Amino acid sequence: MKKDEVLAWLEARGSKRNVEGMARYGIRARRAYGVSMGTLRPLAKRLHGDHALAIVLWKTGWYEARLLAVLIDDPARVTPSQMNAWARDFENWADCDTACFHLFDKTPFAWTRTRQWSASPHEFVKRAAFALMASLALHAKDAPDARFRAMLPIIERGASDERNFVKKAVSWALRGIGNRSRSLNAASLTVARRLAASKTASCRWVGKDAERDLMSAATQARLARRDD
Repeated sequence: MKKDEVLAWLEARGSKRNVEGMARYGIRARRAYGVSMGTLRPLAKRLHGDHALAIVLWKTGWYEARLLAVLIDDPARVTPSQMNAWARDFENWADCDTACFHLFDKTPFAWTRTRQWSASPHEFVKRAAFALMASLALHAKDAPDARFRAMLPIIERGASDERNFVKKAVSWALRGIGNRSRSLNAASLTVARRLAASKTASCRWVGKDAERDLMSAATQARLARRDD
């Protein structure tokens, strides 16, 4: 399919009601058709691996075209400059998290982007740093604990950001790392408890949110099963 064919396909399946529903969940985009992810996925499977189409779809600025671009792109052909450019274009938590969870974390550049983006003043670029940490924590099965332990100071600094979408991603990253192993659980709990005792409101929120999950019976049982 060509770009214009994809856009016509999206327009035919969009609805104003879906756009309004997206807004209720904090998903706001300058251009959106109102097509659900469930509707997008079958088309993404057909177009999977088309890097050239992904690039032109992203440039259209349409929210659903950008989600589709993320789902079909070939991570082996993604470059750091592409990642930086797309991150600057993020408009909401959904396009940010979808890119990190379904594409960026499969590239060899993901680890360096976490550190770089964590210093960004832009809300969704900074969120991407921590969403990417959480995605790596879940998907990078063979990565050593040391790579994630090195992220903890970045997470602790990021917790002071009061912006809602940033602090939620910071907690997500801390919880994701702490769910990988007993050792990382202990290290993450140390950070969470330090944050929970902070005088800064956002740090306290992150710390308490992460501590609840890291200390939960479900998390501790899961870690115990991994040790068996």
